[in-house]
Formats: sequence, C-alpha cells, structure tokens
Amino acid sequence: MKEAHRRTGNVAFIRVAAITPLIHQFDKRQEKARVLLARHRLSQSLLEDPYAVIPLQRFIAFFEDAAEALDDPFFGAKLGSAFKPADIGPLGMLFSLSPTIKDGFERISKFVNSLQNSTSSNFVEDGESYVWTYRIADQSIWPRRQDAEYSLAASCQLVRSNFSSGWKPEEVHFEHDAPADADILRRIFRAPVLFRQSSNRIIMRKEDITRVYRSDNRELAAILERHVEDLIGETEVGQSLTSKVTALIEHYVGRRPVTVGFLAEELGMNARTLQRQLEREGTSVRSLTEAHRRDLADHLLSAGKKTSIAEVAQTLGYADSAVFGRAFKTWTGHAPSRTGK
Repeated sequence: MKEAHRRTGNVAFIRVAAITPLIHQFDKRQEKARVLLARHRLSQSLLEDPYAVIPLQRFIAFFEDAAEALDDPFFGAKLGSAFKPADIGPLGMLFSLSPTIKDGFERISKFVNSLQNSTSSNFVEDGESYVWTYRIADQSIWPRRQDAEYSLAASCQLVRSNFSSGWKPEEVHFEHDAPADADILRRIFRAPVLFRQSSNRIIMRKEDITRVYRSDNRELAAILERHVEDLIGETEVGQSLTSKVTALIEHYVGRRPVTVGFLAEELGMNARTLQRQLEREGTSVRSLTEAHRRDLADHLLSAGKKTSIAEVAQTLGYADSAVFGRAFKTWTGHAPSRTGK
C-alpha cells in the first residue's frame, strides 16, 4: 500500500482530489507554486495522486498563502464559483445524480469525510428552510477564511451547474470577520452574507430545494456510494455518539436552545438512552455543549477586533452578556474581555 494511502487515524487530513482546482490555478505560475509548495512541505509527486492525503492544517495554511501570493483576498470564493462536480470525483458525481438539491446536500453531509476528516457537515430542516453547515472541528486551524469561502461558494456552484443556474440561497453565514469589500461575496452568493457567526452555513428555502429535477439513477448511485464508503473506511473516521452529538451542538448553538430532549429527537432516540450512552463514552450533553462554547468564546474574543461581549454571548446562544459572563468566569476564573489586537 502506498504511503499516501495509509490509514490516517485521528490525524486531520484532506484528499488531494478535493484541492485539485486550487493546484490547477498554479499551472501557469510555476515559480510561485514551487515556493509555496516547498514552504508547506507539499511534494509535487504527492499532488499528482487524487487519492493521496495531506494534513488539513498544512493545506489550510497553503490556501491562505496562495490568496496572499496572488494578491486576491477573494481567491477562495472565486475559485469555488467556478467549481465542477468532477473536481471532487465520486462525491461530485453523486451530487449531480441527485433528483433534488436536498438529496444532493444530504449526500455531501453523509460522505464529506471521504474527502477530509475532522470536519462537521450537517444538513437539517429548520422551519421553512434547510440549513447546510460546514465547519472544521479543530479551532487551532486558523485563519481559514479561504477554505470556508471556497467550500460554500463551491457548494452553491454545484447547485447552479446541476440544477438551476439562477438558484440563490436565502442567506450565507461565515465564522470569520467581514472583509473590506463584503459586496463581492454578496454578488457571488447572490444573497445576504453574515459574518462572525458560530459556523459556516448556507440557508436554503425548502420549496426551492425539494423540487424534483430528474429521476434517481439508483444503480449508479449505489456503486458510487460503495466507493465513497470504502474511502471513508480507509480513513477510520469515528462514528461515536459523542461525535454525532458534538456535530449537532456545533450546528445549533446560537440558533436554538440545545437540550437533551431536542438532541435525542434529532438523533431518533430516547433522551435517557442518549444520556446513558454518552455516560458510557465518558461525557454528557452539558459537558460537550460547554466545551464547544468555551472553545468558540476563546476564539471569538481573541481572533477578531469588532465583536462585542454582547455579540459573543448571542452567537453562543446565551440570553445576555451577564449570563455569558457568569459561565465564562466559571470556566476561567475571570470575566470575559477583548484580547484581540
């Protein structure tokens, strides 16, 4: 077995297939490509194998450097807006075979770990809308603006190229700060774009994404799904209850109250069963929620310049800044304060 195909365990990785469009952008910029690849210890031979894996943190840093080298802060979003299903191999093909936009996003959420792990991707119904969430779980991987804007723009382009060229989401959310000219992103997404949110999201109207565009080719879809499942198995992505609950917490914090009963309903299980199984895994809904809120609070308070304590509290789903302040003091022993420069 090739070195690049070894099982990756708990190491955060991304497959070369997922970054092919980025690599192609440097085909005519050989000198810049050589310097950047060397800086991030990425060999050209490795990048020629679409099934090879590279450390996710290394790729994210490479992506940020690429935007700077090209003097284009919107490089990721623009790259995503030219995305094609074939750029992500069998997963892209699965999306293009989907009878509805909803089916396409459900498949992406189910199989995203074939392309990269340590990633939370959820697709859930929320009233008259559906919300697709994308978030790298490791908060230490930062900045990651280019990856976030690329991933959401590419997802929108998948819809436009496979279903309707005029499609637009209801709203788009990003974790990072607003750039100097956010109107560029609003034009790319054709929708309101919000920043400093608890996750990266695309909010879609239910009536738009449940429309049937084609018949489902179940035989071909089954073959592709089997292939994608084999790729996921090769990387040993965990499917523990803790990981599933954590993904739901990341999705809903700041959007609605996260309770044991609500999470159990989302998982299709009894609340007491959920609690018992989490206890067997050495955790609880409360500890997982607090851990996520604390990590997110630390990031929001240190990484940005403009977000107030009240805004942080709202993003984390607290009733007000006083409630957040008490929780923060319990975690750290002191009151929350801005630490960004």
